[in-house]
Amino acid sequence: MTFELLVVLALLISAIAMFAVNKPRMDAVALIMLVALPLTGIITVNESLAGFSDANIVLIAALFVIGDGLVRTGVARSIGDWLSKKAGSSEVRLILMLMLVVCALGAFMSSTAITAIFIPVVLRISQGTGCSPGRLMMPLSTAALISGMMTLIATAPNLVVSGELERHGLDGFHFFAFTPFGIPILFAGIGYMLFARRWLGSSESETQQQSGPNLAKWVEEYRLAEAEHRVSISAASPLVGKTIESIRSAEDTGAKIIAIERGKTLIQPTNKTLLEVGDILFIDLRADATVVEELCTRYAVDRLPLTGGYFSDRSQEIGMAEVLLPATSELVGKSLVEAHFHDEYDLRVIGLRRGRQEHVGNLKDEEMKVGDVLLVIGPWRAIRNLQSHGGDLVLYNVPVEIEEVLPAPGKAIPAVVCLVLVVGLMVSGLVPNVLAALAGCLLMGAFGIIDLNSAYRSIDWKTLVLIVGMLPFSIALQRTGGVDLLADGLMAVIGGLGWRTVLACIFAITAILGMFISNTATAVLMAPVALALAKDFDASPYPFAMIVALAASSAFMTPVSSPVNTLVVTPGNYSFGDFVRIGVPFTVIVMLISIVLVPILFPF
Repeated sequence: MTFELLVVLALLISAIAMFAVNKPRMDAVALIMLVALPLTGIITVNESLAGFSDANIVLIAALFVIGDGLVRTGVARSIGDWLSKKAGSSEVRLILMLMLVVCALGAFMSSTAITAIFIPVVLRISQGTGCSPGRLMMPLSTAALISGMMTLIATAPNLVVSGELERHGLDGFHFFAFTPFGIPILFAGIGYMLFARRWLGSSESETQQQSGPNLAKWVEEYRLAEAEHRVSISAASPLVGKTIESIRSAEDTGAKIIAIERGKTLIQPTNKTLLEVGDILFIDLRADATVVEELCTRYAVDRLPLTGGYFSDRSQEIGMAEVLLPATSELVGKSLVEAHFHDEYDLRVIGLRRGRQEHVGNLKDEEMKVGDVLLVIGPWRAIRNLQSHGGDLVLYNVPVEIEEVLPAPGKAIPAVVCLVLVVGLMVSGLVPNVLAALAGCLLMGAFGIIDLNSAYRSIDWKTLVLIVGMLPFSIALQRTGGVDLLADGLMAVIGGLGWRTVLACIFAITAILGMFISNTATAVLMAPVALALAKDFDASPYPFAMIVALAASSAFMTPVSSPVNTLVVTPGNYSFGDFVRIGVPFTVIVMLISIVLVPILFPF
């Protein structure tokens, strides 16, 4: 063992120790190693920083952007809602369905890709069901890693091992050669995660403990169901073909049209908006039931029910907020009519709270006072713009629904098309995976799903720095002879052992090596060793090659074993020890399944 190898191992052990105690944070440890390795003289500065130009790093960044596009358009939410609906209140069914779906999709695309795409889906499920993200992120990463054991193209190590067979003049693995191993391992993984979830965070999501106002609550507090109305315009209505401006000038009924439902869309009315047959008007009319009925008869409109659930269902189009009038506001002492409130803010006041008293009468002539809290309604855009209107209004409270508003509504189909195209290109192999992902990002930009600012915000730079900082260890271990030393020792130890013991040793060495370097690099290093062993034993090379591929995908033991694990560290709030505690036993289970099945399906 050379002095240089001792130095590399010392740095590697130091990094693992810092990961274990989580001090400093993981990306800081990666940066420390990024600086320390070139200072040893074993690798150059350019080699240390080469990870920033690595295609896989760019691929991961692009997949963050694609995943964010699915969130912005509501695709991720729809998948999460579907899983939540099917699973109901059962956490068992939720974990079962999540792992099945992730593994099925991951069999035909990059496991890293499927993890990046499903992280926002899982976060949404967590928010909707009250289940802690920590209880779902580990099952997600586990299923994504197992998906690499399903098909030839599911993960790079499979292709590396198959390519090594071909370089030795043998037939490579066929597309579904891995499936008989992946399916039982998947069901073992589901059972294990259902058992181990008790150690993965609390049963309730921390985000759910933070309560806040919602639209339904305000409907009840301000008694909006008594003051707000929905009416449908019939063919006989004198409103058909008229503009809102002409209706207001003809007769002041006191009704304010807040929104118009036309088909499946909700539009914000302007003075020039023409009313059509079938339009459903959402109006603010604070009058007794007799006046409302008289107006419905006069204008030949039909009343429709209005409940708190309606506001929640239309929360993508209709926003609400509470605003406070400070002492410096120029609105103090004015009525809503005098202040031209709607014209100035593109919002309408539908409720007023003064002290502990809510006002639900006709508010248009109510004189506003210091400390008044106004409940306003209108487009979310206008609500967000309130902060730029000087000191006249202070945004006092917003409902929890504002977090659910889609930045790119109505573009779910283009987002899915982009995703399908990316997956298709990855599966076909027509272009490298990184180009397929970048093409998907560009298409999402062309469709208006994302912009450059949102794309940069969507990338988890902490995760990328962590991966980049650990990549130089692979070069350093090879250059100092650490890998060769391991291979020679393995050849010397397992020479006289039984077949399954030999497979177990190859699996264990590959899995342990994969704790420190990427699983692709592990496959590159171990595949030639496995084939050399097969030749020495005068045995079929296929069981040896398959055990290396399965072990390379068994990167469950540390957060740096695979980018898949690294991706879920932050959203799952995991420590280094969480992966060791959960991943090591499951790796042993996978090893046992593998050494039983491999000799049966690929005899020696």
